[in-house]
Amino acid sequence: MVPPHQSNTIDFDAAKLRRLGFSSAQQPGPLRALSLADLRRQLTLQLQTSLEADRILTLFFQEVRRLVPLDTLAYRNAGSDLRLEFGVSASHSASYRLSHEGEYLGEVVFRRGRRFDDQELGQLESLMACLLFPLRNALLYRAALRSALRDPLTDTGNRIAMDQALQREADRARRTLEPLSVLMLDIDHFKSINDRFGHGVGDEVLKAIATTLKADLRNIDLVFRYGGEEFLVLLSGTGQEAAAMIGERLRQAVEALQHLVEGQAIHLSISLGCATLAPGETVESLLRRADNALYNAKREGRNRLAFAG
Repeated sequence: MVPPHQSNTIDFDAAKLRRLGFSSAQQPGPLRALSLADLRRQLTLQLQTSLEADRILTLFFQEVRRLVPLDTLAYRNAGSDLRLEFGVSASHSASYRLSHEGEYLGEVVFRRGRRFDDQELGQLESLMACLLFPLRNALLYRAALRSALRDPLTDTGNRIAMDQALQREADRARRTLEPLSVLMLDIDHFKSINDRFGHGVGDEVLKAIATTLKADLRNIDLVFRYGGEEFLVLLSGTGQEAAAMIGERLRQAVEALQHLVEGQAIHLSISLGCATLAPGETVESLLRRADNALYNAKREGRNRLAFAG
């Protein structure tokens, strides 16, 4: 008989908290009050147990309410693409712009149903000093992870990020029964651009087209550099008809690009292959069909979109 499946996942952050004598499963509600000094000491220990910004801010929110009643903590940092909110909405707020030695660390907003008095604001400001270094380390860690998953030339996702996102979105599509489509695209005659104008110009063309693709897509759509002059666009919740409309919009946007080299315009275009995930289909099969469709688009004259069979 096959034994039941067991998860071997270990939550190291929670384990650290338990070793320090804290519970990682604290629930919102009345908590034993602490002095400001005691709470600062506890926060200094707790906030060092993780490099994940959301966990650090969750811990901070849970503990700060032991001294200052709060309904909401919100955090925003556009540069790190972070927007987090904990608790429930409330009318009165106090907001703080966090920085350390001139380095911007984001903005924290506290909210609750009644106004904050001066003593409470002073306590919040004192406690936020415990947040600066852990939050800075978390942001550096997040930036390092993002850098490892980005193509440095085009600032699109790399192959590692693509493989992760494809598998994740394919699993989600099967679970929710929502459609999932991909566009495989290739820059037409890219080799001749490199041969005529040099690889520096070729790099500029790659960056210009990547920027155009990102500008003409929805926030939920993802762009990856598949290799060389090829890109892949991942379209979650998108069926074949809608994917074709998006692909045609991208084709027209690239064709309208005005890229000049020493006053000479370079005509740019892309060919695209479109495939939509079929029931029970693997990610590898989806990519193979999109690649075959791209080959057909190029064989039929380029600067066009073709569908997978």
